[in-house]
Formats: sequence, structure tokens, C-alpha cells
Amino acid sequence: MVYMVIEHFKQGAAPDIYRRFREKGRMMPEGLEYVSSWIDLDFKICYQLMRTEDFTLFDKWIYSWRDLMEFEIIPVRTSAGAAEVMNKKL
Repeated sequence: MVYMVIEHFKQGAAPDIYRRFREKGRMMPEGLEYVSSWIDLDFKICYQLMRTEDFTLFDKWIYSWRDLMEFEIIPVRTSAGAAEVMNKKL
């Protein structure tokens, strides 16, 4: 399953986030896979695609970052996958 993770950086936390990332990496448990990410121009929001078959792994990962950001985790599918599902309903 693929998830869109939206990280809302706490006020002024961007330097601390990048410092921790440089020192410790993503700190993701085995089974939680980083796919890609984008950062807004103001360093307030990060949009990430992640993949896992075990949603509970997000809890372990978030624990390492929750002091610096808040998270939204949304299950997503590709546009092609969405079209396939809708074509069956049309």
C-alpha cells in the first residue's frame, strides 16, 4: 500500500529537522519504505510518498520525529489505479 505522508513542521523546526536527518537518517523501521518527497518553498510542509504493508510501522517512525513535526497519513493510489476502479463502476 502506498501512502501520502504530509509533515507539518513545527514553527522554526526546519533546521533541527535537517540536522537530525543528517545525523540519523530517516530512522524508518524495516518494512517502511521511502519512495519520494517534496518540500514547500517556506520549509513548513513536506509531502512524502511511502510504502508499507504494515500501517503500524508509521507509529514507530513518527515517534522519532513528533517533537519537530505533526503528521497526516493518507492511503493513496495512482491515477491509473483510480481510473481502473472507476471504469468498473461506469
